[in-house]
Amino acid sequence: MKYRKMLTSLPKPPGAPIPTAHGPRDWQKDMQDALRGRDALLQFLELNPTEAPESLLENPKFPILVPRGFARRMRPKDWRDPLLAQVLALSRENLRVDDFSDDAVGDLASQVVPGVLHKYASRVLMMISAQCAIHCRYCFRREFPYGDLPRGKDGHEDAWSYLENAEGVDEIVFSGGDPLFLDNKRLEGILDHAASLPRIRTLRFHTRLPIVLPSRIDSGLVNMLAKAGDTRAVVMVVHANHPNELDETTRMAAQALRRAGVLLLNQTVLLHGINDDADTLADLSRALVAQGILPYYLHQLDRVSGTAHFETPESHGLELIASLREKLPGYAVPAYVRELAGEKHKRPLT
Repeated sequence: MKYRKMLTSLPKPPGAPIPTAHGPRDWQKDMQDALRGRDALLQFLELNPTEAPESLLENPKFPILVPRGFARRMRPKDWRDPLLAQVLALSRENLRVDDFSDDAVGDLASQVVPGVLHKYASRVLMMISAQCAIHCRYCFRREFPYGDLPRGKDGHEDAWSYLENAEGVDEIVFSGGDPLFLDNKRLEGILDHAASLPRIRTLRFHTRLPIVLPSRIDSGLVNMLAKAGDTRAVVMVVHANHPNELDETTRMAAQALRRAGVLLLNQTVLLHGINDDADTLADLSRALVAQGILPYYLHQLDRVSGTAHFETPESHGLELIASLREKLPGYAVPAYVRELAGEKHKRPLT
């Protein structure tokens, strides 16, 4: 019986069907059904805004957007739910705090052509979508001028021209917004163009959708990534901050991606009151490993305007990492880092 279980966990041969999170379910319909605005979210969770423990923003400039599937993982009638705390707009967002700015990581200074950031020697980041499935209140690009990004199927010509001539670049990091918010047809055109560049060895996606909208991992996307993996390494860095974000739907999405040959990594943001304790982070790492996702980065909060209430001191972060090393095997302990504008790599905080 044990041997049989081992066999069923192995990747399927080429051409075999790959299970996805929801079968034929349409992720775009899921997005149409998403919760928009404070009142819709609180009504879904059976919470009365007049009973909130602290002042809420009614119509924030950065609007509230939450897929219902993600909201179902929140505890109803609980203002302290750690998933709700990531998406609920508080009046504290309007406070101006020293050393917090609209572009804390220097994205604009590193933009070589519209939508292309070249911060690091061997890899270039392409912002191929301005949209996300969820609006996280701590988002480091919440103030990015997305209206200036290229649009349409021919909008990335300057990006491709830059990449064709970028010496030493062997990896493209697709980001946004969320790169998986593009439909499969548009995404396939981008992947085909990337695969035509002989220097490019790795295609990497930074995405929250396999966690917050697992129905996006449909058969068309999975087969497209499997095809891309025939000639390039395909890496996907997902984003989960709390073990409650992971459930059976995320497990199925991760399984489908792994069977397509995608290397799955996770990045977490250290958030005050949400995951800034060792037990929560240890449980998150265990849950990720159980779903075939390797803990990759624990990020110190990027100091973006409106996010100061999420910050945890670096000294506490170092204590948490020391505790995780005692609780977990080495492969399950993420690297504790922060990104600083102008630096050529993430700064390790050890």
